[in-house]
Amino acid sequence: MLITMKELLKVAYEQKFAVGSYNVSNSELLSAIIETAEEEKSPAILQIHPNELALIGNEFIAYAREAAHRARVPIVIHLDHGATLADIAQAIQNGYTSVMMDASHLPFEENIALTKQAVEIAHSVGISVEAELGTIGNNDGSSEGGADQILYTEPDEAREFVERTGCDTLAVAIGTSHGFYPKHMKPKIQLDRLEKINESVGIPLVLHGGSDNPDEDIRQSTQLGVAKINLSSDMKRAFFNQLRQTLQEKPHDFEPDVLMPEAREAAKAVLRKKMALFGSTGKAPLYKLSE
Repeated sequence: MLITMKELLKVAYEQKFAVGSYNVSNSELLSAIIETAEEEKSPAILQIHPNELALIGNEFIAYAREAAHRARVPIVIHLDHGATLADIAQAIQNGYTSVMMDASHLPFEENIALTKQAVEIAHSVGISVEAELGTIGNNDGSSEGGADQILYTEPDEAREFVERTGCDTLAVAIGTSHGFYPKHMKPKIQLDRLEKINESVGIPLVLHGGSDNPDEDIRQSTQLGVAKINLSSDMKRAFFNQLRQTLQEKPHDFEPDVLMPEAREAAKAVLRKKMALFGSTGKAPLYKLSE
């Protein structure tokens, strides 16, 4: 069942678990996400970055909406890292049920102003809005962007930002990065900062850069206000590494029904593990879904 992010995360925030938000760039990954969510009785979020949308086209969203409507678990379709009001408007027209206005690279007042406009547009048609305060790092292997230097979210600024923009969820910078960390870098989430932010804002928080972080840090973050965790690199690496292996083992095959199933299963194995880690496994019955 397709629902809004506000509906989805209200339950997750109250029950102290997080819903995985998984980047979709083809039908195989979309199927893997929904199949695993149904098998694990977990809600899930299909998120599409503007870079991914440029690859798959607007028509893909109609396919995603139909798959979400047919799903036996709660599903959200989310715009990941929308950079402009035009991105927001296009996502709403395409049928997303949640959008992200990422103006985190702008000065504080400009971030507030642009995010507030996005909220006014989206809320007028019942669409949820995620905003970002602070900057997420960027590692190799990610096309989602990020900053060379992480600017951490300050709790007092977070409170003011949420009050003035009216955003439904807030992505916070507490030490994570997009992509995979270099071998010399040891990721460390600032849980004490997260706890203070949660106390300040009282709305569901979002953790970007959910791949390649210590499981215990991720698990603890769900107890401190994080209700949405973005995941892309771990899932895609499993899928495409297996696909490379299959292509080597079957160099003369070219039919998708021969080449793709093992890659899909590799992605599903990662998704299954992450849903359990985030605490969303078995939580779909908490939502009242229409028949």
